[in-house]
Amino acid sequence: MKLLLSNDDGVRARGLQILATRLAADAERVTVVAPDRDRSGASNSLTLSRPLCPEQIENGFYSIDGTPTDCVYMGLSSLFSAEADLVIAGINHGANLGDDVLYSGTVAAATEGRFLGVPSIAVSLAGKKHFESAAEFIARLLKFCPELDLPSGSILNINVPDLPYNEIRGIRLTRTGHRHQAGEPVRVQDPRGKTRYWIPAAGAGRDTGSGTDFHAVAEGYISITPLHVDLTQHHTFDIMNNWLSGLEGILDQKPS
Repeated sequence: MKLLLSNDDGVRARGLQILATRLAADAERVTVVAPDRDRSGASNSLTLSRPLCPEQIENGFYSIDGTPTDCVYMGLSSLFSAEADLVIAGINHGANLGDDVLYSGTVAAATEGRFLGVPSIAVSLAGKKHFESAAEFIARLLKFCPELDLPSGSILNINVPDLPYNEIRGIRLTRTGHRHQAGEPVRVQDPRGKTRYWIPAAGAGRDTGSGTDFHAVAEGYISITPLHVDLTQHHTFDIMNNWLSGLEGILDQKPS
């Protein structure tokens, strides 16, 4: 397979380097295009206000001064031969569970790959130690990817418990759980006396029961959650149509 790898932790992140090294042993080609620095929480943002500057660093990876979405968009362009059988985002330093997927640059990188017509996977380690476990699992999983025919617009969000490979208990198909709301912004004062605010850490788990990605990882299982990037809530159409039928003539009303 020809693979495009990216992440949101930055081009020199350990998880990305371990994944690229492991997959290079089996893949026909591994191209790595990643942000020049940590862009966690960048979600699906694109850099539109300035040009981007790709640079190849000493290990052959390409560094871009932009977001994870920028990197995948550029990586699938003619600049980098525009050929990949699969986009893999990760290995993220820390889990992407539940509501995290809305903010995650890792998940966004996979989403961009899918938008551009390439099957895509986001993979995260629920910790910062056993990256080799996640890399080994992905390497083995790739042999089965051609058999998976996901609906258009779907990606896989994979979270691996931070355990030695032989201690992982298995694989579970999961749904996204939910977190409690994060706390208040943290007020600090910089050396020049200006007040600034830190966005706080994500809230604790709220919906973490059986069947969720939270529960699977906590129990020592790899969580695989299929995500659909079509945000249309199709099952509400009947409710909405009934509601809209009561708005007849609203556009004809004169402003008060």
